[in-house]
Amino acid sequence: MPSTLIHNSTGSHDRWSTLSPDAYRLHLPAMGVARYSRMLYASLGKTMTQHLTEYADASPEVRAVYDDIMQTRKVDQVNNFWKCLAAHPPTLRRTWESLKEIMAPGALDPLTKELLYVAVSVTNNCPYCIASHTAAARKAGMTDEMFGELQAVVGMANETNRLATGYRVPVDDMFKWP
Repeated sequence: MPSTLIHNSTGSHDRWSTLSPDAYRLHLPAMGVARYSRMLYASLGKTMTQHLTEYADASPEVRAVYDDIMQTRKVDQVNNFWKCLAAHPPTLRRTWESLKEIMAPGALDPLTKELLYVAVSVTNNCPYCIASHTAAARKAGMTDEMFGELQAVVGMANETNRLATGYRVPVDDMFKWP
């Protein structure tokens, strides 16, 4: 696959500029999430901006969800993900209620849940989710070393999953549920 020339915000390019979009994932720990997200968006061309429903413009139904998000997360504004979902209030409400329940304290601690969210987001190639859940993981205690190790595990898991799938490896009896 030929490289895609990506210009940074200054209009010049740097050593990451000629990577293909697929190659970015291999360099994520070295590049950092913010740079990865900018370059991925640039490689995809001009991105379509969705309508963002601000609090002042929101319906009472949407404001109720926004208020719950802000109260639960102890923040003074909602992020763009929720503002986009507000275009369809039932989806906003359902998604928030599900996320709130799943990410609440339980058998897994908050950092572990955020690390899992980052891992799945990387695998699904979702720059927005990578950025937002990396920020949440850092807030919950993730270090740079943990982030690097997480990326190594994600990369290895994806590689070995593909090999096992490609070779159609039968599941060993000792790994099967009783």
